[in-house]
Amino acid sequence: MGKIGIYGSSFDPITNVHLWTASTIAHRCKLDQVIFLPCSSKRTDKMLTISDEHRWKMIELAIHGNDKFVADRYEMDQPAWEIATYLTLEHFKHEYPNDEIYFIMGADLLLDIGEGKWKKSEELIQENKFIVMARDGINMLAAISKSPILRNADDGHTFHLIDKGLAMEISSTYIREEFRRGGEPRYLMPESCYQYIIQHQLYLA
Repeated sequence: MGKIGIYGSSFDPITNVHLWTASTIAHRCKLDQVIFLPCSSKRTDKMLTISDEHRWKMIELAIHGNDKFVADRYEMDQPAWEIATYLTLEHFKHEYPNDEIYFIMGADLLLDIGEGKWKKSEELIQENKFIVMARDGINMLAAISKSPILRNADDGHTFHLIDKGLAMEISSTYIREEFRRGGEPRYLMPESCYQYIIQHQLYLA
């Protein structure tokens, strides 16, 4: 039985922090594989700035050469009304029936699920396992204890809490702003992705 982490994000664009986070989690949690799962541009809660195909190509460029990293278009290709993390995890559990599936997320998302803001929040927590990354200003243990949804699923196996040990919060938003204003975010992302953005003149508007 293997251990697989599902790492969903906008990746608009993918950054060195995304890669460092995935690598750190894979090492500490003994994951056999991390699946990079770009979200769909059809989601009503996301305002993406470039096409799905540009984001997908940069993910492929970024993870090239790392055997533990793969990319999957599952959410990107789903109809808007069928996009929900609960359904996504059902899909991957079906695809990998002999492996343990973990959903990788930040502590800020844990708060949202605990407050019932996600589709099928209770079922999502009760039926899945999570690797939760620390975020500045969020007490993960307190968040679990304060939420009936979270604390009633806290059996010692549902949540794997990770403090990365180093605050690296450079965001995709920051990189987009730098490009738009003529800045130089070159060393915040893989060189192949930086050159791709320059070549296709992305994030200028």
